[in-house]
Amino acid sequence: MSTHDRHAWRDAAVAAAQSAADFIAHEARTHHAIAWEAKSATDFVSHVDLGAEERIRDILHARIPGIRIVGEELSNDADPEAGLVAIVDPLDGTTNFLHGFPNYGVSICIALDGVPQAAVMHDVARGGCCHATLGGGAFVDDSPLRVSAIDTPARALIGTGFPFKDVTRADEYLRMMRRLMPEVSGMRRAGSAALDLSDVARGRFDAFWELWLNPWDLAAGVLLVREAGGRVTDLEGNDARLVGGTIVASNGVLHDWFLDILNGRAL
Repeated sequence: MSTHDRHAWRDAAVAAAQSAADFIAHEARTHHAIAWEAKSATDFVSHVDLGAEERIRDILHARIPGIRIVGEELSNDADPEAGLVAIVDPLDGTTNFLHGFPNYGVSICIALDGVPQAAVMHDVARGGCCHATLGGGAFVDDSPLRVSAIDTPARALIGTGFPFKDVTRADEYLRMMRRLMPEVSGMRRAGSAALDLSDVARGRFDAFWELWLNPWDLAAGVLLVREAGGRVTDLEGNDARLVGGTIVASNGVLHDWFLDILNGRAL
């Protein structure tokens, strides 16, 4: 796999994310009038999600012939680790968007046989397009990205995403939060895991965890964090995969401590 290919894939993903972001930003002006469709009691979709994903699909198919799309709305049962795929969340933070809460974005990861090659996270509401290529570093617009240098837990700001669809692991989350609360400077639950991971890459969060994410929630963020100098694993410390599941991301310096406290080993 050549650097040229990765850069071409990144450029295609940036163009696709920009098209989707422009559409979302236009629709955000009238978000109060947008009709919601319930996928479940607490999970929603609108024509904005679908329209954004269609724009992404059309651009990627035109610029990367033969690529498969693994996305939340159009093909959420496809294998994210088989061949050349684009793993897409056209509007991560849909509930935020529908309420006018400014934390939502467009996430695209181009992966080959389960290895992220290029990634884009477009922060529609707050601004900034984060992008990365494997071995080529991470950037926000034209500026290099670097994880934070915080090495003291008491100064760390931690992101998370407690469950809202399936609350069967809520008690496990609460136990983790209780262990973290006296150790860190604060915790945030902003409602977009893809953006939370990009915020680790941008040094806004020092660490982030969630007990279950789908491939389109985490794929772009995995590459962004790693290329910005951070670390991304599962709860056992194994390198994160693109199939979804538990995710633990950090600036790297805090990672072992973070794993210990999440697993109850640091007390």
